[in-house]
This record gives sequence, structure tokens and C-alpha cells, in this order.
Amino acid sequence: MGKYFGTDGFRGEANVSLTAMHAFKVGRFLGWYYGRYHKCSVAIGKDTRRSSYMFEDALSAGLTSTGADVYLLHVTTTPSVSYVVKTENFDCGIMISASHNPFYDNGLKLINGKGEKMEQEVIDAVENYLDDDFDTIAYATGEKIGRTVDYFAGRNRYMGYLMTLAKHSYRNIRVGLDCSNGSASSIAKSVFDALGAETHVIHNEPNGTNINKDCGSTHIEVLQKFVRDNHLDVGFAYDGDADRCLCVDDQGNIVDGDLILYVGSVYLKQQGELDNNTVVTTIMSNIGLYKALDAVGINYEKTDVGDKYVYDCMRKNDYRLGGEQSGHIIFSKYATTGDGILTSIKLMEVMISSKKKMSELTSPVTIYPQCLKNIKVISKAEARADEDVQKEVEKVAEKLGSDGRILLRESGTEPVIRVMVEAKTDLLAEKYVDQVIEVIKRKGHAV
Repeated sequence: MGKYFGTDGFRGEANVSLTAMHAFKVGRFLGWYYGRYHKCSVAIGKDTRRSSYMFEDALSAGLTSTGADVYLLHVTTTPSVSYVVKTENFDCGIMISASHNPFYDNGLKLINGKGEKMEQEVIDAVENYLDDDFDTIAYATGEKIGRTVDYFAGRNRYMGYLMTLAKHSYRNIRVGLDCSNGSASSIAKSVFDALGAETHVIHNEPNGTNINKDCGSTHIEVLQKFVRDNHLDVGFAYDGDADRCLCVDDQGNIVDGDLILYVGSVYLKQQGELDNNTVVTTIMSNIGLYKALDAVGINYEKTDVGDKYVYDCMRKNDYRLGGEQSGHIIFSKYATTGDGILTSIKLMEVMISSKKKMSELTSPVTIYPQCLKNIKVISKAEARADEDVQKEVEKVAEKLGSDGRILLRESGTEPVIRVMVEAKTDLLAEKYVDQVIEVIKRKGHAV
């Protein structure tokens, strides 16, 4: 983690911890960095937050001031920026979004020329420049000053690409979409309508301040009720920049990222397309997923939390499918990042091809109750390494046996230790979490 950038970009409250001046300097550095040997071109997308327009202008000013040309995709999804950068040979891309955070936050996600998350060495260089003087990078003059271009065509090409991935018509299928008043609002309904679905949409009217507010993948209960009340066949909920997708089955039950990975990996294996017979998960995936994968003979890898780490593992080992419980799902044959709408299309393919309802496809998986609590500590490393804390964790693990698990991990962005237990019952999971937290407090690590 750097001073400004975390695992998913530079994120903070708009004009408090992330300012227009930060964006201007990020633009200046990237324009200079990629424009040292040729004319630099950068694609920019944004979500629907009120501050996204300000950051778009600031980035554009910084980029063009060093000679770069800027192509504005306007309101669009993170995966669409990744797709356009990769397929249309841009030097890099920038997505203005704080994903699932509330509207007053925003963020800058940097994407390299391959459509992947930016290399760490470039991010480190950006960080250094953010604390440097403006004049260390020269301003372009005369005809060398960059320009901005309205580039709706790039977003439209991405929508066309999504439609080519659908192998079946969605005619007579009743689909619910929760667009979270975010980026999906400009794309998702048009795609599903074009594919023939009877599309029912909620939270598709962004006003700059309602993104993620009681809607989308972070408030999946709203879509659950909508699916039940309207007797829909399936529902999909996205986050603010639509790189996540959670699903609701025909009975109104949540199909989270773990269940999506199960459904997707089983289908790919049946099609002979699950390369290396392996799916990539994170350490937060439910033990119920692993038991279900064991039962069908599918292998799995576990990475640290973050779709960055999932994709790195997939890329290095030629894996086809990976993701997080939160709904970041990567189908590496089709995308280099999590893509909520693409995930929806692939789930529709499984349902239609198998002629099964989503509730049937997920039925072999028994998700174990999970309790996760955070405790603020003086030193994350010292609290986690404490001998008595470790002994308590080992004692809990022994009691759980093969019917659960315990995980202690440090937050990457906050001064907290996360204690997570999966067990046969909610009461048991909470009991064991509290036992470990009590030891952390007793040893004087808690703030």
C-alpha cells in the first residue's frame, strides 16, 4: 500500500482526501510518462457521482497540459474502460469511481495498455510525483498541447462486444436489474433488451448523489424483494462502477460471488473449458464452496483479498475463472478485470444451456454461516503475532475441525484486525470470534 493508492486505486472523500489538484497532477504525470517517446492517448470513463465531472475535467487538464490526447467515454463502467484501452491501443485508461462507496467518496483507477490494473512501479512513480513540485514536468506549448475528444463510440463498441458473448436469445425470460444508480444505468438495460429479455430495472435514475444509496450489490435485499414481488426468473445487482455482480435466484435467494464461481466452474468443466481444472478464490471464500468443488473434482487456488491478486494468479497460471465473494468475477477469456454485466451474461448462458433455474444450479452448495468482526488495534502486526492470540486461534481451529474455519487478517486500509469464523451455526461462529477478540483486548492490543 502506498500513501495514496491502495489495491484498487486512489480513493477518498472528494475534495478532502482526494482533491481536484490530485487528479490534475495524476494526469500531468501520466501524460508525461507515456508521452516521452510518442503522442500519448488516454481513455477516461466515470461513474455517476457528482464529483466525477470535476475529476474528469482535472484529469483532462493535467493530461493535455503535457501533450496527451484524452478520449472521454463519459458515464460508463470500469470494465468498458479496460476493454477500450486494450482493443483500441490506448497508452492507458483512467476510471473515475469509488466503486461501492457512498457518493461523497470518489477514486481514480489506473489501467495499463493491456487493460489490466496499472503496474506497481508506475503507481509508485505517480505517488512520488504527487508529493513533488509541478515544475518538475514541463508544460506542452503550441501545437503540442493535447486535446479532448468525445468518445461515446468506444462505449458503444463495448456494448456490442457484450452482446456478441451471448449464445442464446433471452426471449421470454423475466430478468431484474439493479443498476445501483451508477455506471450500469447507461448500459445494462440496453444490452438485456437487445438480447430479447423482459427486462425489469430498478435504481436506474442517477442524480449524482444516489449512487449505491440503499441499492445495488451492497443492498441486495432490495433486489431480492423486487424479484419475489414481480415473480422474476433471475435478478442481477451491480455496484457503482459495475465491476461487481451479485445474483438473486428465482426464489429470491442471494447468489454471491462464491456461488457464482461454483456455477461458472462446473459449467466450464462440463464444456471442457476450465483450463487446468482450477478456479481462483480468495481467502475469504466460504468453506462450503470448497467442499462443493471437492465433490465435483475441481481444484482451487486461494489468494489475498482483492481482485488484483485474483487476476495476477489467473494470468500467471492460465486459469479461466476467478473472483471474490463480493462479486468481482473474472472470466479471463473475455476480460482482464471483474465485469458485472459480462458475469450476468455468462450466468444466463448456464441457465439457458442447462435448462435449469438458478436455484437448481446452486443447490449442491451449502454455505456455512460466517461471522466477521473488526477490532481496532494499536499495531496490526503485533496483535496478530501475539503468542496468546495465536494459541486462541489454534484452539478455535481445533474445535471447528473440518466443520468450519477461522481466519485472522490485517486490513489493508484501516488500523484493524479482522476476525472471521465459519461454523455450522451463527451462534457458534459468533462465539468463537468473540473468544479471539477478548484475548486481543486482554493483551492490551485494542485501541
